Amino acid sequence: MSDTPFGFGLPPEEPEDGDGKKKDPQGGGQGGNPLGFGPGGLPGGADNPFAAMFGSMNPNDLGAAFQQLGQMLSYEGGPVNWDMAKQIARQTVAQGTADGVKDESVGPAEKSAVQEAVRLADLWLDGVTSLPSGAASAVAWSRAEWVEATLPAWQQLVDPVAERVGNAMGDVLPEEMQAMAGPLIGMMRSMGGAMFGQQIGQAVGVLAGEVVGSTDIGLPLGPAGKAALLPLNIETFGKDLGVPKDEVRLYLALREAAHQRLFAHVPWLRQHLFGAVEGYARGIKVDTSKLEDAVGNLDPSNPEQLQEALQQGMFQPEDTPEQKAALARLETALALVEGWVDAVVHEAAKSRLTSADALRETLRRRRATGGPAEQTFATLIGLQLRPRRLRDASRLWASLTDARGVDGRDGLWEHPDMLPTATDLDDPDGFVHREQLDFSEIDKMLGEAAPKDRTDDGKDDGDK
Repeated sequence: MSDTPFGFGLPPEEPEDGDGKKKDPQGGGQGGNPLGFGPGGLPGGADNPFAAMFGSMNPNDLGAAFQQLGQMLSYEGGPVNWDMAKQIARQTVAQGTADGVKDESVGPAEKSAVQEAVRLADLWLDGVTSLPSGAASAVAWSRAEWVEATLPAWQQLVDPVAERVGNAMGDVLPEEMQAMAGPLIGMMRSMGGAMFGQQIGQAVGVLAGEVVGSTDIGLPLGPAGKAALLPLNIETFGKDLGVPKDEVRLYLALREAAHQRLFAHVPWLRQHLFGAVEGYARGIKVDTSKLEDAVGNLDPSNPEQLQEALQQGMFQPEDTPEQKAALARLETALALVEGWVDAVVHEAAKSRLTSADALRETLRRRRATGGPAEQTFATLIGLQLRPRRLRDASRLWASLTDARGVDGRDGLWEHPDMLPTATDLDDPDGFVHREQLDFSEIDKMLGEAAPKDRTDDGKDDGDK
């Protein structure tokens, strides 16, 4: 997942010819028919549009091409064709990972091992956090099951970004043409939805071959209250570590169970995180000149052409104070979640698992070198979590435990305004020893000011 399929980040330089001029991959300019039709404007210079679209295609692939084109043009849903996304993700999973490992159903023995690992993990966590268990059940998923279970969360994450792109695709036509080009705009948006469906499907399918649970990226991707591990991927993860398989599974179960506690008992946290993603997405702008080039040179026989354009830096964050603040909020929120989990799991495992330190460092390095979390967020919104923030957050939570105890540390999750900020991550000691805000007194005052319940005889309940 080294590419960024949604094209985020700075756009790369266009390739140059030998004379130092920029190449024009289509051999034409921005003028002419937006879709490339008309005299001399057909792809390849052909006079017959059907020959241009399908002349060089293997006849055996013709049916599949028509089916794909039909799916793209007939889609009338939201900004992403999620049916196509699921289809592509399942196909990607079925192909197996680059090392040749194919997906497989989870057997009874692995299911039982996962359930036992989560049960034991919750027992260990009881002693290091005041938050009770958040896992009503524990499940062992195949890669395909992970795809099915997490797609609703991906939809919530991706739709805000895709919506902006879909609107931009309709806006690239000249204003005087837009009133007459309703069907064309609809077709372009349908194609955009399909392209995004392909992109997110491919990304999710690849990610399914890497993740070990439902919370690898710091967000609750699976159903609430369901701790999930992927036995096949856990085996691959621990293959060359020299650590017993049971210890690897148990350490990862600790991380999964800790995430579940946090998301189950901090009711505002899920929306806080997803809202931060959406806030950042609202600040993304579309390079309309690149989009105009892509649409103007569109070859109907090559739907991958627009997909390639999406990969070439068409979308960039706004360089505004508001966008920078949104980025800081998102990075800090994710770092606090991951840092808390890291600190709590380490406290639970360090005296029980001989490999706890090694596994902790392996996971940190995995994130720092482009693991699932960093690459997935780069794919979605151009964001890579900075490992320095994760380590800073972990140290801050550990210091809070020493200074205020488990209850004082976990009590900060009662309200988002009580949590450390990005500045606090730079100065953890200052935050740890700062006087605490006491929200309980405010709640008490509000409670006393509220009208008391009265019985039918008009007397206060307290008079009885």
